Amino acid sequence: MPRDLGRLNATYADDAEGALRFALSGALGRFAMVSSFGADSAVLLHMLARIDPATPVLFIDTLMLFPETLTYQRDLAAHLGLTAVRVITPARNEMFAQDPDGILHRAETDQCCALRKIRPFERALDGFDGWVSGRKRFQGGARGSLPMFETDDPSGRIKLNPLTDWSAARIAAYLDHNALPRHPLVARGYPSIGCAPCTGPVAPGEDPRAGRWRGQDKTECGIHVVDGRVIRRRAG
Repeated sequence: MPRDLGRLNATYADDAEGALRFALSGALGRFAMVSSFGADSAVLLHMLARIDPATPVLFIDTLMLFPETLTYQRDLAAHLGLTAVRVITPARNEMFAQDPDGILHRAETDQCCALRKIRPFERALDGFDGWVSGRKRFQGGARGSLPMFETDDPSGRIKLNPLTDWSAARIAAYLDHNALPRHPLVARGYPSIGCAPCTGPVAPGEDPRAGRWRGQDKTECGIHVVDGRVIRRRAG
């Protein structure tokens, strides 16, 4: 299968739906979309629904998400006609052993992310050759130089970031044009939405991910790997 990512990045520059359609064609193997059903998720999910609504969509429910996210996930999937959403949760035995009281996030955020998101995510990707992510450069930090197609080290899977060069204004315009429902927390000042205990609102002018793990040198949960290094913390 073709793996000339430089050529693919040049071919599909500024063509998010074309890149997604190519990835889902089978030319790069079996793909899944990974979605948080967060602030901007409706854009890619809408594109996916137009191409193939039976594509697997992996939704990691850490069991600490906002109730609004869980409702939005169900409502948006039904609205778009997505038929293969897989709700992935942490392993019960690991939860009982490592976080029986549900307070691990207060002292060890990286360990909590590993327990509730990274390991379930890695298990969910078993059998897939690549996956689609909703990351964008304007979100800052380690995402500032994000390519569209990249290799997901160390697994060797292909990772596609179709919206890498989209701006917040372009995303808003797409949502409006297609009359897509917004996550209800966006109107309350949450441009980036994760687990409830570790996510807060963002003030005007702040980095869109400033509300994630506020007060810590951490802006990523750890599911993204670049050059063999797990990306969990702010670049620089």
